[in-house]
Amino acid sequence: MGHNLQTKPARTSELSEACHPVGAAEAEVIAARLYSIHGSATRFETEKDDTFLLDCANRGKFVLKIAHPSERVEELDFQVALLRHIAEHAPDLPVPRAHGDVDGVDLPVVTTSAGEQRVVRLITFLAGTPLDRTISIAPQRERIGEVLAKLRHAMADFSHLADSRTLAWDVTHLLDLSDLLGFIPAGGKRAWTLRALERFAKIKPQLDQCRRQVLHNDFNTSNLVVDPARPNFLTGVIDFGDAVRTAIAVDVSTALMNQMPKTFDHANRRDLFDEPRDVLRGYLRHAELTDEELQLIPFLAQGRLAVRALLTCWRAQLFPENSRYILRNTEAGWAHLEWFNSMSTAQISDLLTREEP
Repeated sequence: MGHNLQTKPARTSELSEACHPVGAAEAEVIAARLYSIHGSATRFETEKDDTFLLDCANRGKFVLKIAHPSERVEELDFQVALLRHIAEHAPDLPVPRAHGDVDGVDLPVVTTSAGEQRVVRLITFLAGTPLDRTISIAPQRERIGEVLAKLRHAMADFSHLADSRTLAWDVTHLLDLSDLLGFIPAGGKRAWTLRALERFAKIKPQLDQCRRQVLHNDFNTSNLVVDPARPNFLTGVIDFGDAVRTAIAVDVSTALMNQMPKTFDHANRRDLFDEPRDVLRGYLRHAELTDEELQLIPFLAQGRLAVRALLTCWRAQLFPENSRYILRNTEAGWAHLEWFNSMSTAQISDLLTREEP
């Protein structure tokens, strides 16, 4: 392809650095030493840090997160402070609670057996099934939208010195990823991704004028924990690792894009937004969006698909040993990008503003 895999495009350095994984046995020792909890550790698949489920029998379950060495302490502090803010302002929302160590320190630092300095966090475990492993019906998707809106309100007045960090997964910065196009397979896939970048460039000036605040920014189905037997359905919103100050429209577009069907038959399916509109319906019960935001959101959803394609194709070649996890959602996105490519700009702009039949 002629591309240097080690090249770090703008905004992506934290996604390109390798580290030495911490094993489950070492994680158990770290948990016992820092938090005086004893349990068996099971690794979760993750993008870049080491995350474990700690089963401490009668003391319950916790999540131990051992940060990637490249993650800055102030950004991890931002995440801890945000969880505390939500717990204080909206205690009914199903988000994890952060725990300090035995000395009351939120972000203790350990030296691993590989000699790396790593920041550690302990948070509560939220029971349920990740939504990407099950299915949902319309009222349940509406519940997801309601929680997203309530989270927006809970975070509206939150600020932190690190809340405006530049994040590769924030679609606001899509154009900075254009030098990754060469990692997309040549042909239709690269053409569809390029088209998404071109359309995004046209709406970027409008996006820059949109309302902004700190938001979750990653309402994807692996970060939503559900229990179909419970009336509220959504039992947990996890992983605030991509939280950032960004446009409200960006946060909504990410949630809607992640509700698009994993399989898409162009011959028998006319609209990718059938399921996402359920989420939007629930959202609008508790939070308003302007007409301009509603017109931008489909373009931002297309842009988020392009972000995912660019980052995952690049990182799968950088870390082939983790490529299955990295690419787990990428394949479904090609049909979605193809669908967007088949539509006119006017049709996309109208997707969420037209009257429902």
